[in-house]
Amino acid sequence: MAFGSRDVDQGVVLLLGGRSEIGLEVARRLSPGRVVILAARRSDQLQEQVRELVTSEAKAVHCMEFDADDLSSHQPLLEKVIVEHGRIGVAVLAFGVLGDQARAEQDPAHAVAVVHTDFVAQVNVLTSLANLLREQGDGQIVVFSSIAGIRVRRANYVYGSAKAGLDGFARGLQDALYGSGVHLLLVQSGFVIGRMTAGMEPAPLSSTPDQVADAVVAGLYRRARTAVVPRALRLVFLTMHLVPPSLWRRAPR
Repeated sequence: MAFGSRDVDQGVVLLLGGRSEIGLEVARRLSPGRVVILAARRSDQLQEQVRELVTSEAKAVHCMEFDADDLSSHQPLLEKVIVEHGRIGVAVLAFGVLGDQARAEQDPAHAVAVVHTDFVAQVNVLTSLANLLREQGDGQIVVFSSIAGIRVRRANYVYGSAKAGLDGFARGLQDALYGSGVHLLLVQSGFVIGRMTAGMEPAPLSSTPDQVADAVVAGLYRRARTAVVPRALRLVFLTMHLVPPSLWRRAPR
């Protein structure tokens, strides 16, 4: 579909991070009549996710092994999806880790591991995916940034710096894809209440996976550049850069 179209591109729905709550909610909304690919580690243990998508009237659901940290596997996986299941309509990059900030400050290997998964691996997948979709002439990509990357906080600066890098890369890639027929939606969310944040105190203006997924699908239909969830965070983003460093360093996670 051309940029500005009011429909979601036809083709396979590819979920990279097949256990992601948000990713699955997006896939469930897009699944009726479509082939869905769930790509994740231990892909033979995704029966529950497959059942959920079949119940949502997916045409077919297939599982593929995907290790985000194995960069050399990304290109072959994407090519296999296209060869075996046809063109990619929507690719959702829903993998990532929060990591342990306290550990990362003491253990360089852990800090690097967080940045590798949340930034380096994303850049690798996005570059391969963008090239394949350019050749295809269409297709949509969903990238998840975070409030943590808008202005990095002392409380979670390792995760936040990875998201800041991803946010910048995705914006540059959007411009590089202009006129190619390929659409990239950058999702900027606040605190999301779910498995990934279990045990953490919800922050103000928190959202749920359902709310994020609704915003993602709406953004795909509108061919939006960004989806901020909840919308009230747009004002927060503007004011974050006005807070002086002496106060900002005490900001909670």
